[in-house]
Amino acid sequence: MKSILFVCLGNICRSPTGEGVLQHFIDQAGLTEEIEVDSAGTIGYHTGKPADQRMIQHASRRGYELLSRSRKVAAVDFQNFDLIIAMDRENYKDLLTIDSQASAKVYLLSEFLNDSFPADVPDPYYGGAAGFETVLDMVEAACPSILQRLMEKQD
Repeated sequence: MKSILFVCLGNICRSPTGEGVLQHFIDQAGLTEEIEVDSAGTIGYHTGKPADQRMIQHASRRGYELLSRSRKVAAVDFQNFDLIIAMDRENYKDLLTIDSQASAKVYLLSEFLNDSFPADVPDPYYGGAAGFETVLDMVEAACPSILQRLMEKQD
């Protein structure tokens, strides 16, 4: 089974969105038995909590379910996942601090997007509704390329 982990700071807005949207794409493609998707944060402040209610509402309007519970990324994740997608450059640096040998499997979400998008998925936590929509726009646009890259990875 192939696997992917989305990572942001607190694991309540951006990375649960990555998980929920990609899970939708996986389900639509009939790949549920072949691909596992999860999310985590670089900090454990929100451990055990569901995604931010505002993010859940925005995702729901587009037909996505965000069902994950927040957890902190663990060293074992670098062995357990084929791809690890960081939502911004700070998360990327934090991931490589945990496992400096993991650079071959750690990517920025923006690496799966065209140049019309910013390099970092902006954290919508302290902003308004537009921030949550931007996160969804970026994740939706990246998911087809992420899925393709994952399917090309050798076991």
